[in-house]
Amino acid sequence: YFLRTNEETPEVIKNFLKKIYVRLQAPVIIIRTDNGTEFKNHVLKEYFDSVGITHETSAAKTPQQNGVVKHRNRTLIEAASTMLIFSHAPLFLWAEAIATACYTQNHSIIHQHLNKTPYELIQGRKPDIFYRHVFGALCYPKNDREDIGKVGAKGDIGFFIGYSANSVAYRVYNWRIKKIMEMMNVMFDELSAMAFKQNNLRPSLQSMTSGQISSELELTYAMSTITPQRPSERDLDILFEPFH
Repeated sequence: YFLRTNEETPEVIKNFLKKIYVRLQAPVIIIRTDNGTEFKNHVLKEYFDSVGITHETSAAKTPQQNGVVKHRNRTLIEAASTMLIFSHAPLFLWAEAIATACYTQNHSIIHQHLNKTPYELIQGRKPDIFYRHVFGALCYPKNDREDIGKVGAKGDIGFFIGYSANSVAYRVYNWRIKKIMEMMNVMFDELSAMAFKQNNLRPSLQSMTSGQISSELELTYAMSTITPQRPSERDLDILFEPFH
């Protein structure tokens, strides 16, 4: 999730917990956070009390107690930074890069004990690797609007920036109209140089550190769509044991 302000945190957390319950059919019992006011407030306290969730916080000035979360967030930031630099993408696409990095990790990193990806553990099936593409790759989204007429442009030049969170579709930055679009009817050209480099879009990211890039980010991990097959309690225990 990407938050504009800390005030959005309580509602996002409540929605996330509801999704966890629906998708895993397993209630969250304990939540552990730092002492930030976005987590310690009367709105979340009332909600946690109403659903029986215990809220634990780390001791003051001991970030090592939140080591797993900090490590995973840092891994995402570094992956997104590398993607932006390699593709020469403009810095305003940093959120797209982080979302795509998270999506890719959830669909490709194998859990060392279960020998499955997070996606497979939750969905009950292996991810479709043929759906994956390189961030920043040149692509040609088809212009299939009904009002373009016989002489209108049938295709545009775009840059692949990720995957739709709500449907089976790609997220493409359309160079002509300067907008992000979601569509499936796209032709990719991943053998050419990175699309943003071809169009001389140079981000200021090369001169920035991962700490500077992450200074204003609010991150959590994206979950997949509704599960058709519930994982066993043992699978869930092993999957989430680093958080205990």
